[in-house]
Amino acid sequence: MNNTAIQTDNLVKTIPQAGRDLQILRGVSLSIDSGESVAITGTSGSGKSTLLGLLAGLDLPTSGAVQLFGQHLDGLDEDQRATMRLGKVGFVFQSFHLLENLTALENVMLPLELSTALPPHPGLPPQGGKEQIAREVLQQVGLGERLSHFPNQLSGGEQQRVALARAFVTRPQILFADEPTGNLDRTTGHEIIDLLFALQEKFHTTLVLVTHDDTLAARCQKHYRLEEGMLA
Repeated sequence: MNNTAIQTDNLVKTIPQAGRDLQILRGVSLSIDSGESVAITGTSGSGKSTLLGLLAGLDLPTSGAVQLFGQHLDGLDEDQRATMRLGKVGFVFQSFHLLENLTALENVMLPLELSTALPPHPGLPPQGGKEQIAREVLQQVGLGERLSHFPNQLSGGEQQRVALARAFVTRPQILFADEPTGNLDRTTGHEIIDLLFALQEKFHTTLVLVTHDDTLAARCQKHYRLEEGMLA
């Protein structure tokens, strides 16, 4: 049985510009196993977030190949890639991306509601238990008493906890995290990272973490560094 969650072969990403194209990624090849924690580091502008977007199928490379769950992404259109991710892939971003008009509980329930259109798979909860599952995950991230609060009533750390709960509520096979502590103070950031790794271990989730922090990257099992669009 193939244990590879993500695989790339000679990824190139170029953005057309007047006079000369800008090459962001140059020949990136990597392999990430199921359940593995992987950090991608590099200076600002090195292509970290671009690479994460390609790995997740949010964008397509100029050339090269990406396989997610053993399936080539270049043969899928945007809707097909979104359908493949739904319920199987979670995201946590530097900006929390919570819906301001939904409570913490409603934000966490949202992926469960969207997942009802997909065929059943082990990562999805049973029908009818969505609210209870969302409550339990919020309890696990320490927000059991903040279920009815809206994002503007929560601190930055609390909002990121909601974002973590939302990302893990479907028990995704892969979680992509892009600078998840970038908007948090140092102490709160450490708390969020401890929580992220605890949930990743509990659910045996493949973690792809983009960060500029080498200390944080050292907590992952594998560490890639991007320099001038290439893996060092």
